[in-house]
Amino acid sequence: MMVAVAAMFIIVSVFSGLIELNKEMISNLHADITISSAKEKTLKNIPKLETVLSKEPGIESYSKLIEEKAYITYKGNGEIVYLRGVDSAYTQVNPIDQNVFFGHYPSFNYLNEVIMDSELDSRLSIPVDSEDDYAQILMPKPGVGIIQKEEDIFNKKDFFVVGVFASNNQLNNYIIAPLELTEQLLNLPKNSAYQIVIKTRPGYKNDKVKKSLSEALGSDYILKTKSEENAAFWKMINTEKLMIYLIFGLVIFITTFNLAGAIIIIQLDKRQQAYSLISLGLTRRKLRHIYFNTGILIVVFGIISGLIIGTIICWLQMYFGIFRATQALAFPVKIEAQNYLIVTLTALAFGLAVSWIFSRGKKNSKS
Repeated sequence: MMVAVAAMFIIVSVFSGLIELNKEMISNLHADITISSAKEKTLKNIPKLETVLSKEPGIESYSKLIEEKAYITYKGNGEIVYLRGVDSAYTQVNPIDQNVFFGHYPSFNYLNEVIMDSELDSRLSIPVDSEDDYAQILMPKPGVGIIQKEEDIFNKKDFFVVGVFASNNQLNNYIIAPLELTEQLLNLPKNSAYQIVIKTRPGYKNDKVKKSLSEALGSDYILKTKSEENAAFWKMINTEKLMIYLIFGLVIFITTFNLAGAIIIIQLDKRQQAYSLISLGLTRRKLRHIYFNTGILIVVFGIISGLIIGTIICWLQMYFGIFRATQALAFPVKIEAQNYLIVTLTALAFGLAVSWIFSRGKKNSKS
């Protein structure tokens, strides 16, 4: 019982750690709330949007954003990338400037200063913060007709890499650039945006702020919270967590049959003493309570000792990273109160059921 409880607690805590790790990873990709157009790619009537946003008490800050695929080239090497154009308020919504470990975040004084994913920069070997070395970004032009020269296909702009941010699975092949650069590459007017991303104030729930904005903006706009943007991802994580819980619940269920064996052995071993107690006036009901209480003691001490051992192992993993997924990443662990509750209730439910069933013995038994 102790080993099964400790194992289940450790696995559930690891999943809590994985969920927290993934929350941190996707926090750089999606804002608390995202506003996009229901009919077109570009948002219409942005001044009206900004007026509504400025009056909403649950909004701490917001930023305009344009994201498109593009092609970059440097000294004969090229890559297809995601170009994310942002305004100067973007770091108030998404503090990606804190992930810049080499160079600096764009000053927004110049439209051709960008930061780049570290793996992308490593593959292209673009010098950082060097005004003498620049790369080129190409964006396909919209429209139809006969192509007669290269200028008919692409809009081109030179850019300088002023900083590199830490790569992760959510922002691979990303370039963060000033909004004006993307507007020029896409032939969009000033103050254009594909999306407006929002950071909500502490204490305000995203769903409530979304509902308030939806009522104010109408059906011309689509609003999504962070969890809705990643609905498929969270469904997968929750399904995996449920399956792991069911598997370890089955392990604990099987383990409780050792408890059943222990109760039966006690009944056989103490048969003569039971006869003596019954002869002295002890009722069969109270005798069964003795066996039942013995089973409960085994379960409770198994749960307590299992949770203590599981907590110690999780604590050691959190602070020392003994077990590692990769050389740079230890298996994430997060100890939560709900993990104690889940494991305790599961083990206690099976333990109570098995103790009650097997403490009753055979109805026709003299004991």
